[in-house]
Parts: sequence; structure tokens; C-alpha cells
Amino acid sequence: MSKKLIKNIKQLIQVRPQHHQLLKGKEMGDLPIIENAFLTFDNGIITSYGHQFDCPNESQFDEVIDATGQLVLPTWVDSHTHLVFAKNRADEFVDRIKGLSYEEIANKGGGILNSAKNLNETSEDQLFEEAKIRLENLIKQGTGAIEIKSGYGLTVEGEIKMLRVIKRLKTHFKLPIKATFLGAHAFPTDYKQNQAGYIQLIINDMLPRIAKENLADYVDVFLETNYFNNEQSKQILQAAYKYGLLPKIHVNQFTAIGGIKTAVDNKAITVDHLEIVTAEDIEFLKTSDTIPVALPSCSFFIQIPYTPARELLNHGLPLALASDFNPGTTPSGNMHFVVALACIQMKLTPEEAINAATLNAAYAMQVEHEVGSITIGKKANLIFTKPLNHFNDIPYFFADNLIDKVYIDGELVT
Repeated sequence: MSKKLIKNIKQLIQVRPQHHQLLKGKEMGDLPIIENAFLTFDNGIITSYGHQFDCPNESQFDEVIDATGQLVLPTWVDSHTHLVFAKNRADEFVDRIKGLSYEEIANKGGGILNSAKNLNETSEDQLFEEAKIRLENLIKQGTGAIEIKSGYGLTVEGEIKMLRVIKRLKTHFKLPIKATFLGAHAFPTDYKQNQAGYIQLIINDMLPRIAKENLADYVDVFLETNYFNNEQSKQILQAAYKYGLLPKIHVNQFTAIGGIKTAVDNKAITVDHLEIVTAEDIEFLKTSDTIPVALPSCSFFIQIPYTPARELLNHGLPLALASDFNPGTTPSGNMHFVVALACIQMKLTPEEAINAATLNAAYAMQVEHEVGSITIGKKANLIFTKPLNHFNDIPYFFADNLIDKVYIDGELVT
């Protein structure tokens, strides 16, 4: 590690004072920037920033980086992924092209149960090596903090294996990584006629093992028609709470069945998906600290509605963006594309989308004191773009690789 100076930054983006609050409603339209800026960091921590005419003497630094023509912004924060899996599901991609629905694919043996079969046949070491390659690729695409879920095991050993892989990733990489236990992703084949039995397996066998090995930060449930209902979800969430696991819940992806109320009542950190949102759902969210998380690349890939972002913001709610990277419904963790889709399809402004994918996303992962903004004391997890005119260019050039280099913990990784 060393003292480093970045000079001649065309735009330094997302500059915030310490401990800036979660952004809600109209606040999300404000994205502070400094034109023609400098930034310093020492031992991976941001130490100062300002206008170039106030730039400190270069002789004070071990390394000076010239960012002429480039934009510098905090790395993306991806608060919802399923990064650990055994095989892709490209055959289901073709089925979807031919017109099969999500449920039809699941009913013919595809979907989550297909991923579970593959995962339980794959060793922990192989899962780790494949996940490591995926994460290295996401970092090159600008992700500097990530949440990773289990949920493709659906057995005690399968879920534990996934969470152990995530724990190994935490020790291998320097970026913030959070682990979420998603044993309630689907009912495995052996428990299709015994749903209560599977819930007891989660509560009595999986959760104690996970707690003993300290394998998870959060708990998640797929609260959806034909998956886990409100009462089943409540049982799991309350059992997990005894082990200190707070909820981050899949909800309202295809139907609205009262899941938002269940999430709010159980103090969920986030509610993720929300492609279907009712007026009642919005009222429940307005009374809570729960953060809605939109996953637009999932909507894009399986052609379902997009989260009604404008409606949520118009009601003064916060919003975060995440990728939902998984082998079935979102085989991409490219957060640049997520930000662009949020602008193109959800009609967020570039300011709102960047805020949702950085500062608010950090809140959705509870890492807002580490990453998510250019703030003194936070990690120097940074994206340097190729020469651009303005941050509006980031979503505008939706399919281009705009990244010149990425720093994680103050060290160059690309």
C-alpha cells in the first residue's frame, strides 16, 4: 500500500460528506460531482479530494495517476446475486425463446430445481474455482461490493457447501462480500408433498449449522405464488432472527400476495424484485425502513414487467439497483447494463440510477460506511472510465465497455 494521488479528473462523481443518509424520493435526483478534480488515498482509504487548483504537491505521494479526460466514481455495489452455481441453464434460454413461461420451464424439471441437482453433484472446490472466475470478471466490470445468496442446494449439505464457498470468497477477495442463506428458494422434489417437513429441515437442521459455522449475514425467502407463502416465510424469518440473520426477501416478482407486509412486519432490510407493486404495498413501505431493490436485467432477460421505479420515488421511497446474476433468469452481473436499463426502461435519470447502484445499494448491503460514495474514510474502490464527456454517457453507451481501470482497496485490479 502507498499514498496515491489522482489528478486532472474530468468529473469526480458521487462526492458525499461522511455518514450521508440513504437517499429517498426527490433526493435521488441529486448527484454531487466535482469538475476538474483530484482525489487522494492512503492504504486503501480515501483521504482527501477537491478541485484541481487545490491539488496537493505531487512530491508527497508514492504514486501519481493522471486521469485527464476520465471520470472517476465509486465502484458499483451489487446487493443481490446468485453467483455460486454449478452449471448454466442455456437450454432453458432456448425454451424461453420458444415461448415457455418461467413456471412451464420449472414444471418440466428446469429452473431452481435444475440448478439444485447440478450443484449437489459438484464439489465445493469446483464451485469455488468457478465462482472465483465469475467474481474476478464482475470486478473488472466495476463491481466493488457484492452480496451472494445460497439457494441452489436445497439440502442441508448443499446449502452448507454453497455458504462455505461464499466464506472462502470473502477471504480470497478484498471487496466487501455478504452471504445470504436462501434455503427457502424452492421446495425440493422430495418435499413437494411435505412442505412443512422442508420448513422444519430449514429451521431445525440448516439454521443451527449455519449459525455454528458463522456462514451467513442474512436470510432470504422466495415469497411468491407456488413457492413460499406468507405464513411459511414468517416461520423461517422468525427462526432465522434468533440466530441474528436479518431478512432480505424475494417478493412480488410475479404476483402480489401480501409479501410486502410480511417483509415490513419482519423488519426486512430489503425487498427485492417488486415487478408487481400495489398501492397497499407502497403504503406499507412508507411506514418502514425497508429498501426496495429493483433488478431490471432480470425483467429484460425473461421479459416480465420492470419495477415501477418512478412510482416508488414519487411516493418518497428509496430505491437500490442490483443485478440478480444467476444461471437461469439473469446470466449477467454487469452493473453498467443494470444502470443503463434503469434509465432506458424504468425512466430513472442518470443521477437516480447511479445513486441507486452506489450509495443506496451500499445501504441495501449495510456497507454504507465502507463503500458507495467518494467520502473521506471510505475504501478507495474506484472506477476510472475511458475518456467521456459527462456521467450521462455512462447509461447512454449502454453496450460499450467504458471502464479503463478499477481499484479495489486502493490497488489496481484491471
